[in-house]
Amino acid sequence: MIQSKPQTIDELMDWISGISDAEGPGTTRLLYSESWIKAQQALKEKFEELGMNVQFDAVGNLFATIEGTEQPEQIIATGSHVDTVVKGGRLDGQLGIMAGYIAIKELLETEGKPKKSLQIISMAEEEGSRFPYAFWGSKNIFGIAERRDVEEIVDAEGIKFTDAMKQAGFDFLEGAPQFDRIAAFLELHIEQGNFLQNTGKKVGVVNAIVGQKRYNITLKGQSNHAGTTLMEYRQDTVECMARIIVQSIDKAKAKGNPLVLTFGRVEPKPNTVNVVPGETLFTMDCRHTDADVLADFTAEIEQDMRELASRMGIEIEIDNWMDEKPVPMDAHLIQTIQSVCEDHRLSYQLMHSGAGHDSQIFAPRVPTGMIFVPSIDGISHNPAEHTEAVDIQQGVQALAEALKRLAY
Repeated sequence: MIQSKPQTIDELMDWISGISDAEGPGTTRLLYSESWIKAQQALKEKFEELGMNVQFDAVGNLFATIEGTEQPEQIIATGSHVDTVVKGGRLDGQLGIMAGYIAIKELLETEGKPKKSLQIISMAEEEGSRFPYAFWGSKNIFGIAERRDVEEIVDAEGIKFTDAMKQAGFDFLEGAPQFDRIAAFLELHIEQGNFLQNTGKKVGVVNAIVGQKRYNITLKGQSNHAGTTLMEYRQDTVECMARIIVQSIDKAKAKGNPLVLTFGRVEPKPNTVNVVPGETLFTMDCRHTDADVLADFTAEIEQDMRELASRMGIEIEIDNWMDEKPVPMDAHLIQTIQSVCEDHRLSYQLMHSGAGHDSQIFAPRVPTGMIFVPSIDGISHNPAEHTEAVDIQQGVQALAEALKRLAY
C-alpha cells in the first residue's frame, strides 16, 4: 500500500500556507494577488521537479500532467483551489493540491508511469474572497464563466477584476476550453464540519454535494414608540421574524437529516432601543441532498411565512436569490473509493457535503468523486483550522490508491 509520511504532509502544508498576502495568523491568498502569483509559480516549479508537463490556461488555472504510456488522451485529474479566504486556515483548498502532489509522487516512485495520464489542477479561484464571484477557476475549465459577470466588478480597494487579472499576466478565455480529455476528477478536501470527528472516522467518501436555496426576506410593519404603543396595536417586524424563525426551525428539526436550515443576517430598522422596528431584513439558507425535498420544504416554509405575516398585518417580500441544485458524485468513483478503503482497512464513512466545492462544477460534466478528511471541531475558514497529519495520511492513501486503480 502507498504510504505518505505525516511529517512530509505537515512540511508541505507549512510551505504552501506560508505564501500569504499578509502576516499570520492564518493565510491570505486572494485571486491575482502577489502571493497568489508566487504560490502558482512555486507549485509550477515543484510539479516540474516530478517531470510533469506544467502549463497555465488563459485565466490562471495551473495544470501539471504526466502523460500516460497507453492512453495519454485519457486524463485522471485531481486537485483543488489555490486561493484562500482572508486569514484562512492552512488546509482549505490547498490541501487538495498538495495531496495530489504527494499521491502522484509516490505513484511515480512505486509504480512508474501510468497507462492513462495523471494530472494535478491548481485552480485559480473558488472562494469569492477578493471579488464577488466564486468558482472562477473551475467554471473557466468548462467554459461556463460569463465574461460580463466580472468585467465591472471590483475588490474592497476598488481594483477592477479585469485590471487585477491582466496585471497578473492573464486574460479572458478565448475559444472553447479543453476539458474533453478529463476522464475522471477526484478532489480531496477537509470536511469543514464535525461529522467525521464525531463518528471517529478518518475518511469521508462523499456521495453528493447539497443543493442550496438562499433568501433575503423583508418584513414591513410600522415603527412606533416603544413605551406608548400597546402590545395589541403593534406591527412589530422583529416579533414576526422571531415567530417565523421558531416555526421554521421546528419544522426543519422534525424533517431531520440531511436537511439544514439557517437564519443568518438580521437588520432591523430603525435598530434603536426605544422604537418598535417597522422593517426587518433577514436571511435564510436551506440545504438538502435531494432536489425535490429541498423544493417542497422551502415552498412550505415560504407559505408559512406569508400566512403568519398576514395574520400580524405585516407585509412580506421573499427574494430567493440562490437556487443551486444538489450535485451527486459519480457512482463508479464512489464505489472505487469505498473499495479502496475496505481493501486497505481505512476508517471511512459514506457521507454528503454540506458545503460547496469545485467538484460541484466538475460533477455534471465529468465523472467526479470527493474524499474528505476530518476537521477538528469542524473549524474552517479560520487560522484554528486543523487536521492531524495522521488523519490526512489516510485520506491521501485513499486518493493515491484510487488514482492507481483509475490510471494504472
